[in-house]
Amino acid sequence: MNKLTRKLPRALAGPIQQALAAFPVVVVTGARQTGKSTLIRFLLGPPHREYRTLDDLDLLERVKSDPDSVVSTGRPLTLDEIQRSPELLLAIKRVVDERGWPGQFLLSGSANLSLMRNVSESLAGRAAYFTLHPLTHGERAGKASSGAWQTLLEDPSRMEGEHPPADAIAAAVLAGGFPRPALARNASEGLQWFDGYVRTYIERDLHALASIHNLVDFRRLMRAAALRSGCVLNQSEMARDVGLPQATAHRYLDLLETSFLVYRLPAFAVNRTKRLIKAPKLYFCDSGLAAFLAGARSETELARSNLIGPLLENLVLSDLLSWREQQVPRPEAMYWRTTLGEEVDLVVETSDRVLPVEVKSASRVRQDDLRSMRVFLEQYGSLAPHGVVLHCGRVAEQIGKRIWAIPLSALLGQAALD
Repeated sequence: MNKLTRKLPRALAGPIQQALAAFPVVVVTGARQTGKSTLIRFLLGPPHREYRTLDDLDLLERVKSDPDSVVSTGRPLTLDEIQRSPELLLAIKRVVDERGWPGQFLLSGSANLSLMRNVSESLAGRAAYFTLHPLTHGERAGKASSGAWQTLLEDPSRMEGEHPPADAIAAAVLAGGFPRPALARNASEGLQWFDGYVRTYIERDLHALASIHNLVDFRRLMRAAALRSGCVLNQSEMARDVGLPQATAHRYLDLLETSFLVYRLPAFAVNRTKRLIKAPKLYFCDSGLAAFLAGARSETELARSNLIGPLLENLVLSDLLSWREQQVPRPEAMYWRTTLGEEVDLVVETSDRVLPVEVKSASRVRQDDLRSMRVFLEQYGSLAPHGVVLHCGRVAEQIGKRIWAIPLSALLGQAALD
């Protein structure tokens, strides 16, 4: 990471510090290169924590031969790349059970299911868990914040008025939130980073998780997934389109999800046993990565691809997930779709309400755009006090009964978009 990246505050730092004061083990996971090592080493490390990484082959060998000697230091210990030696969690469990105290271990890793399965078996009741998502627009602007989601939930009328236009939204979608391309000096530098990321991190890490015999097939599946960003996932159709057996396509998608590269957004229904549409929608962890894989590598190509809408949803979802990770209890993020075709892009569910959110790439919201929102609000009544349509214009205003139009610049923060 460069010096600029190291100085950027992260919104998740505060919640992690609070968890370290209450739990003996805190686990931070997330995709490669989201800034986990920077966060746990430079923002949460000094002055009293010892930092070790299992990228150190000598340490990794020591862990395999004598794991207890590594974790029995008597000092607060930060262990990075823990997925390289999941068996180390058993040694941590023994130490915590014998003489556990708050903040004893801060663990970080880049694999989801393989890590969390062992955590659930070894550290149940002993650990707090966080996922570090790519940079939010607030973090890119030097603020430890995510979008104004709490205001949207409570009272969007507080945002009414004129805001700066989100006139650089296409560039923001292409840059995404991975620190290197998000803070790159130019678009070419960001594209070079994405190319290296796909070649080095994705292929290497996923190959380490499970053997992939044909990387060409895997890259083709990733591209197909990127082209379907924001769509309801149909694994059979995707497998057929890329010429893979359905079982292989299913395994590849699971590997992408295990490494936090893709996210499956579940369907919403008040009664969760009666999903209106059971299949999830598919998104990437980062709009810039999705655009790169889909071949939309410039604003012109993005405009021609018809992906600006889905990738804008992806950008908003990434910000929402980052905000959600800071909340206790954590809200749910879902989408809503009926068999008749009404659909709401995002539904945020808290303990006492739901917030339907539509995302529009246009600068103005038409009344025709509100049809599905009106159906949702009518169906869920008092459970959904209001709905929000995000757009790329300047004015935040009420545009219908219980419906507000809010500029993306007001939600995300215009400073990071300019």
